Amino acid sequence: MNDMHVAGNHPAAPSDVGPGGKTVQQYIDETPHWEDGTNVPVTPMTRMQWLIWGLAAAGKFFEGMVVFMTGVALPLVSKQWGLGEFEHGLVAAASLFGILIGATLLGGLADIYGRKRMFIVEMVLFTIFLVLTCLSTTFIWFVLCLLGIGIALGCDYPTAHMVISESIPSRSRGRLVLSAFGFQAVGALFGTFVGYLILVNHPDLDAWRWMYAAAVIPAVLVLIGRFYITESVHWLFAKGRVEEAQKEAARLLKREPAYPTKIKLKRKKVPKDGVPVHKPETHYGVLFNKKNRRATILASVPWFLQDLGTYGIGIFTPIILATTVGHQRDHATSVADIIQNDILAARGAATIDVLLIVGIVFAVLFADRIGRIRLQILGFFGCALGLLIAALSTHFSGGTEIVMVFVGFMLFNFMTNMGPNAQTYLIAGEVFPTEVRGKGAGFAASFAKIGAVMTAFLFPVLLADIGTEALLFGLVGTSLIGAWVTWQFRIETSGRNLEELDSDIDAEYAHAPA
Repeated sequence: MNDMHVAGNHPAAPSDVGPGGKTVQQYIDETPHWEDGTNVPVTPMTRMQWLIWGLAAAGKFFEGMVVFMTGVALPLVSKQWGLGEFEHGLVAAASLFGILIGATLLGGLADIYGRKRMFIVEMVLFTIFLVLTCLSTTFIWFVLCLLGIGIALGCDYPTAHMVISESIPSRSRGRLVLSAFGFQAVGALFGTFVGYLILVNHPDLDAWRWMYAAAVIPAVLVLIGRFYITESVHWLFAKGRVEEAQKEAARLLKREPAYPTKIKLKRKKVPKDGVPVHKPETHYGVLFNKKNRRATILASVPWFLQDLGTYGIGIFTPIILATTVGHQRDHATSVADIIQNDILAARGAATIDVLLIVGIVFAVLFADRIGRIRLQILGFFGCALGLLIAALSTHFSGGTEIVMVFVGFMLFNFMTNMGPNAQTYLIAGEVFPTEVRGKGAGFAASFAKIGAVMTAFLFPVLLADIGTEALLFGLVGTSLIGAWVTWQFRIETSGRNLEELDSDIDAEYAHAPA
């Protein structure tokens, strides 16, 4: 697969366009040429394409808000129900374990029932479990609701990527998928900020309920909006539903003035040798055959390794800051002390989380210029350096220790969102064929969340048993391994359309030695 390592803009082969019309991506990528002389330098996004992008971005926003807000809510929940370290791990891991289940169990269904249907189903589940979370009366109920929220968010990992990437011009795919993904960082910052405001204005143990309730009305609005988008034209065409695909393509590309005025999709040609074309296999085993194995490793393993650090650091940043920086009241027992400690930790976490947004901005700017693979490797090295600085802070005291912790975490947050946290998500939705793209991206997200669940569940225990320094040194090692795996199994997708990638994979597989 060495010929797939180099990024570039590759024009469609002449055989792609014939008397039967154009391919789906050719219509989407086409620059309009209006008869009235209207001049456009690039392919303009339609209203439908922007609606799809906005509704997908909202899903990532909710993920960042809910998952990272749990770090602010955790001390209050812990006090209310008298939780120990084991229960802390369950709370932190519940939504992440749900993502693990949902990404594969529900995300894969998008290949069967369609991108749009699962895009709606996930938001229905998210809204229901969010309401139930606010009403939780027991610790078990609370954990099960977080699990349900995670299942819904897990489905969003592959579907949100696919509804964007299969609906927009190839030249904009990297920027728009990553900018939507960047709303995860916006949600993380917003969730921390909401938690802080609620604690300040409602200093009570029940404040955590209002934190989750803040997302209910926005979730309902997003759910309503998702009923009005188009189904993926790529998916419909891959299913042989050509007439429906043409109608949805017309809705997707509706412009004023109209262009194109008529859509006729190019049907697949019958081979000259007369050999019948077999329906492609779509079961999960296909992800591990000779054709897709390299893509599965690239999409899954680095994502797993980066999630070890990203979710552990993200969820427990308030706790680490509270124990390391030393501005909290030790052995807090009263509600007032706990809330005061939580306010201080939330404030520090919000400061650090700003770098998540800065990092994703750089990812959006450079993913198509520098390439996914280079940014991912650079990001892994940057994460390792940031974690190393934070780990070495334990050998200092006073102002030096505080500065090193903040610098280390800020560097980590910047580099992970510029590199592996953004690029792994982007790559996973691009390297698989259309017929198994949902399963491939869903499996990669699920495999990654094994790392997130492990970290979230074990982090509080390991933090108490082996200490901050040893834990951070371990994450330095996983970051370096992530860089190595990315390089060994690299497939560069920058600037290439999805149909071309499918064709390249098929061609290489056909000529590969047995």
